[in-house]
Order: sequence, then C-alpha cells, then structure tokens
Amino acid sequence: MANAKILVVEDEGIVSIDIRNMLKNLGYTIAGVAFLGEEAVQKAESTQPDLVLMDIGLKGEIDGIEAAKTIRDRFHIPVVFLTGFADENTLTKAKEAVPSGFIIKPIKEEELTATIKQALSSNSEK
Repeated sequence: MANAKILVVEDEGIVSIDIRNMLKNLGYTIAGVAFLGEEAVQKAESTQPDLVLMDIGLKGEIDGIEAAKTIRDRFHIPVVFLTGFADENTLTKAKEAVPSGFIIKPIKEEELTATIKQALSSNSEK
C-alpha cells in the first residue's frame, strides 16, 4: 500500500520534517501534520488517513496515548507510536491504546518501512 495517506503527529519540528521526507521517499502521501494531541484528533477526522504516526510524548491537554485511543475508537484508524522513551512504564501505558506498532527514535528508514507495511496489512485484514 505504497500510496497510503499517513498523518504525522510529532511535536519536534526537525523530527517531523525528517519523517515526512522519509515517507515521501518511500512513496507515501502525507495526509497532514499535527503537533498536539487535540490537533491530531481533528486532522484524523478531517483527512481520514490510512495510518497515523504518533509521538507518545506530546504536550498539550492530551498526550499521544490519549489522542491515539480517541483516533482508534472514533475513526478506526491504526496508530503507530513514535517514542524516544522505551522504558517499561511508557510502553505499558501506550499498549492500552492498542497501537499497530512502535518505532523507537531515532527513526531508521528500514524500521519505518517495515512497521508501516505491517500496520497497514494488519488493518486491511480486519
């Protein structure tokens, strides 16, 4: 599903740009970019992406985990978490959102590709 639309939710500008560039190089369409959890929910609703790449540690009223739960419950869009924190507490809390995968920062293109393909294929089987 190389033409999939992906919403990028990342509050670090440079990281967000890097992710978008990788996605474009891989043939994906950028459905939009969000920097806050609330904004992610709004953009997921308006753009209906095939997948959301979501930073766990977003600032704002709702973090990435809460935004992911909302997106998954309301719109049934798969979410892959991006995190710089792979500690057990963070991962346990994040699993409550039933993500389609995790990518640990710094993001490597090979890992990004494999995780996206897995998430999209798992979602298409449902």
